Amino acid sequence: MKASGELSVGIVVASLGRARNVETLLDRLALQSRLPACVLLSLETPTDAPPERPYPFPLIALFGPRGSCQQRNRALDHLPADIDIVLFLDDDYVPSRRLVAGVARFFATHGDIDGASGRLLADGINGPGIAPRTAVQLVEAEDARGEEPQLSVSAPHPGLYGCNMAYRRASIGATRFDENLPLYGWQEDIDFGGRLAGRLVYTDAFYGVHCGEKAGRERNGRRLGYSQIANPWYLWRKGSMPTRFAYRLMLRSLAANTARVLRPEPWIDRKGRLTGNWLAVRDILVGRADPRRILEL
Repeated sequence: MKASGELSVGIVVASLGRARNVETLLDRLALQSRLPACVLLSLETPTDAPPERPYPFPLIALFGPRGSCQQRNRALDHLPADIDIVLFLDDDYVPSRRLVAGVARFFATHGDIDGASGRLLADGINGPGIAPRTAVQLVEAEDARGEEPQLSVSAPHPGLYGCNMAYRRASIGATRFDENLPLYGWQEDIDFGGRLAGRLVYTDAFYGVHCGEKAGRERNGRRLGYSQIANPWYLWRKGSMPTRFAYRLMLRSLAANTARVLRPEPWIDRKGRLTGNWLAVRDILVGRADPRRILEL
């Protein structure tokens, strides 16, 4: 039970095909200076779960259709009623031992803030990825400094970074992730935050490392490339993504895929992404762009 006046933190992890990453994350959560009130794993099948073992917090495993939006919604629908703060973590996120304490302290101090993402010591998403062992070393070194994290607050942002984003339960209410963004759900984090009325920020109050694990991510370059254009277009028309932000995302994806298509990174299918980009542009021009079309590619 939480102490009187203490904010409880529930953690949601949606995962697919990364049982080892999930195990690393759970091990790190078991070392927290303040334990989470509960951890919900939203998976497709039991094969996505690590081996069963006791943890010092309630662990709830949920199973159902794949898709980051569907899986996160499933967890929200099963969240215990006494949870005050919902912390969404990617399965390849490696947290500081003070993550949960930092989240609770931040929201207790800033009553006017509805959602926040913490500081990343490193992010492997745009590179070959960071090995979990290396990520653990990075957070342990930072924790060993012993400095109390600063409760800094950035300027308001249209959305948070999905690998680590915390929201007040009361601010979420009945809002759910848009399941019209299937599979990997490109930009679902920005859409979700954009539909909440409150103030969203970035802070140094809690931190960790995002490994950027490549296993389990969308490997069909055409699908991801289509999403890079169709999803911002859809969210802009829907009103949950600012115009400038949406167009910058689309143009940046087209530019990056075009510039690197002849010399692609080993972990990125640039040719497939560029093809998907132009398929989405074509669909926009003929009025049939829809994020769900990736299910046909």
